[in-house]
Amino acid sequence: MEADNRIRTESASLGSLFTELAREVTALVRKESELAKVEMSEKTTKVMGGIASIATAGAVLFSGFLVLLAAAVFGLNTVLPPETTPWLSALIVGGVVVVIGLIMLQAGRNKLKKENLMPTRTMASLRRDKELTQEHEEAVKEELK
Repeated sequence: MEADNRIRTESASLGSLFTELAREVTALVRKESELAKVEMSEKTTKVMGGIASIATAGAVLFSGFLVLLAAAVFGLNTVLPPETTPWLSALIVGGVVVVIGLIMLQAGRNKLKKENLMPTRTMASLRRDKELTQEHEEAVKEELK
């Protein structure tokens, strides 16, 4: 009879251990998903900044292209009346604008390259949680022996 009571107590204790483990794992998963949401939100904000830089650089490059087109028009104008040379100034301005646009484009691309889109903090936390769960599982197995 005493052995039966001990077995019931051990099984009740085992059941409560598994219930507690399930509750803790559920809470852990919720917290990890919250962390992933926050981290991805931060990453999205940084990516949007890089995209804005690229869009701005695209607008500057387009402006430079338009100025270069104007320079080509002025250059073509020299073929007709030889006494005018307004194309040279337009060509210099267009070239400077294009160089500035290329520098801005490269800066925006570098912002996007530097950002790793993987939620690294969440992944590290999940690895730690896995190790803790394995340790807890081993401790429960040892208790059962």
